[in-house]
Amino acid sequence: MNNIRAAIFCLLAINIVSALGVIYSKHNSRMLFKQSRVLSSAIDRANVDWGRLQIEESTLARYGRIEEIATKELQMRLPKHSEIKTVLK
Repeated sequence: MNNIRAAIFCLLAINIVSALGVIYSKHNSRMLFKQSRVLSSAIDRANVDWGRLQIEESTLARYGRIEEIATKELQMRLPKHSEIKTVLK
């Protein structure tokens, strides 16, 4: 009779430990899923920012804009044909 009670107690303890393990595992899984969603949204925001930066870079680096800044702000001009010198080595 004592052996049966010990076996039942042992099975009950194993059952409780197993249930606690399932609860812990499920909680951990939910936390990791939540973290993956946060990281995924951060990646999406970074991709949007990257796209904006690429558009801004292409706008700022277009040839016409560079030429306009060179002539207006730096008073640069194209050299005359007589001012061009060829250097040979």
